[in-house]
Amino acid sequence: MNQHLIAAALAIACAATAQAQTTPPSPSPKAQVAADTREAAARYRADKALCNDETDSNARLQCRRDAKAEYDAALAAAKSRMAAAVPSAGAPSAGAMAPVTCHDCGTVHAVTIKEQAGKGGPVGMIAGGVGGALLGRQIGGGTGRDLATIGGAVAGAYAGKKIEEKVTTHKVWTVTVDYPNNIKRNFQFDKDPGFGVGDPVRNSGGSIVRR
Repeated sequence: MNQHLIAAALAIACAATAQAQTTPPSPSPKAQVAADTREAAARYRADKALCNDETDSNARLQCRRDAKAEYDAALAAAKSRMAAAVPSAGAPSAGAMAPVTCHDCGTVHAVTIKEQAGKGGPVGMIAGGVGGALLGRQIGGGTGRDLATIGGAVAGAYAGKKIEEKVTTHKVWTVTVDYPNNIKRNFQFDKDPGFGVGDPVRNSGGSIVRR
């Protein structure tokens, strides 16, 4: 009984060994592309030898061009198969999570400061007009006084408008932010926001804040 078991075990071992010997291991991607390159080169040499049999020079030249094109296509296909077999070093693993893109986040590209002229309103014009009219009223008499009053009112209104513009002139900070997909936006502040070039920011309401 034991002899039968031993014989059966030996038979199974021999069969497994024979199968392992008849089934060679799959070559690595680099070894495969090397074998494909050698095969393509051998075929290219054979095709060129056939092209030499062409009697017409134009036909012989066209034959060599076709052979070269087939050779280049075979090399490109071999390299493509190797690239598909070898995963990219920078490719994320199957379990890795893709990074979350913040579309409201950006980086400060530039900060500019400029003087923004104020706007003259009715207050300055009225005050200047009244003052000018009073001054004009003191000049001359009769028709001349009336003309001086009108002229003083006009001049005073203009002067009051300019004075109000000067008083309300102020600085404006403009912050330019770079967003993904080459998008830029400008944000204006009436006082120094404290941002510098390269600062990471994100949208908050109609303005931006630091990240």
